[in-house]
Amino acid sequence: MKLIHFLAMLPFIGILGCIGFVNKVTPFVAGLPFILFWIVLWVVLTSIIMGIIYKLDPANKEGEV
Repeated sequence: MKLIHFLAMLPFIGILGCIGFVNKVTPFVAGLPFILFWIVLWVVLTSIIMGIIYKLDPANKEGEV
């Protein structure tokens, strides 16, 4: 499997696949319940991962000088 496909699956696995393991309220991180912090963290990580995928995608390199 290509690295791009693996990176594209990470947000899906992180948010939906691991939500059962992090379904806790007690530890507060940055003033948020842990489950809400987990979701916000993956929203930010998804943006970073999609940026990496954009840079790695060979279709985007055709227009560069």
